Amino acid sequence: MNSLIDARDRFSKSNPEQRIAVNGREWGVVRAGDTGPALLLIPGTLGRGDIFWQQIEALSGRARVAALTYPATGGVAEWSDDLATLLAKFDFESATVLGSSLGGYLVQHFAGKHGRLVDRLIAANTLASVSQISGRPPYSSDLDSGPIEELRAGFGNGLRAWAKAHPDQSELVELLLAEVGGRIPEPELRTRLNALKCGPELPPINLPRERVVTIEGGDDPLIPPEMREAVRERLNPAVAYRFETGGHFPYVVRPGLYTSLLEEQLGLAVTGESWGNGEVRAK
Repeated sequence: MNSLIDARDRFSKSNPEQRIAVNGREWGVVRAGDTGPALLLIPGTLGRGDIFWQQIEALSGRARVAALTYPATGGVAEWSDDLATLLAKFDFESATVLGSSLGGYLVQHFAGKHGRLVDRLIAANTLASVSQISGRPPYSSDLDSGPIEELRAGFGNGLRAWAKAHPDQSELVELLLAEVGGRIPEPELRTRLNALKCGPELPPINLPRERVVTIEGGDDPLIPPEMREAVRERLNPAVAYRFETGGHFPYVVRPGLYTSLLEEQLGLAVTGESWGNGEVRAK
C-alpha cells in the first residue's frame, strides 16, 4: 500500500484529466474552482497535472486552478504560445503561473514572451539555462530513438538511490517510478526530455520585481547550488522560498508548506504554517 498513490488516485478519479487541442497539440488539464485568483500549475518531467493534487484540493473553492500535462509534441517555444491560448480557453485574463523543473523553464520563457498574461511568475526547482545539460544523463542519451527501457532505467537508478538515502521518501519514489514506468507514455516522456535538451535561450523578463518569486530545495539532487544561484541572479525575485528538505518534489513531500506559499502569493488566508517575512524565506 502506498498512501501517496492512493490519495492521488482518489483525486484523479474525482477530477479526471481532460484533453484540450491547441495548435495541433493535445494538452491534459485538471481544473478546480470557479472563484478567486487564477493559478496555472505546470509540472516537471516526471509529473502529470495531477501531481499537484494536494495543492489543488487545498485551494479548491478559493482559487481557479488549472494544472497541465504536456503534449506528445512540441517544445518550450511552441508550448509557451500554447499557454497563452490555454489561458484564454480557461477564461483567465491573466494568472499566477507556477512551473517546477521543466515547467519552471517553460514559465520563464512564457513570462518573457507573454508577460501581460502573468500576474506572478513562480519559478520552482528549476534552471536558468540549458546550455550545459546536454552532456548529463539522461540528456546525453539518444532521446529520439534510443531504447525507452534505457531511459526509464536511468531515471529508476537515480530514484532508487534517492530512496536509499532518504527512506522516509520511499512512497514518493514509488509514485515517480510509476510515472516514468508508463503513466507518462513514451512519446510524452521523450518530448519532455528533448524540450530541455533542445530548449531555447530564455528571453528577458520585464515583470516588476514584486511579481517574481522563486522556489528552491536545499537538498535538491537535480538542481545543484550553482544552478539555484543562477536562477535567483537572473530573476532577482522579490521572495525566494527555500525548502531545507524536500528534494526536487517539495509539493509532494511537504504539501502543507507548499500550499502556504501559494496562499501567500495568491493573497489568500494562510491556513497552515506561515513562511514569515523577508526576501529569503526558509523552512
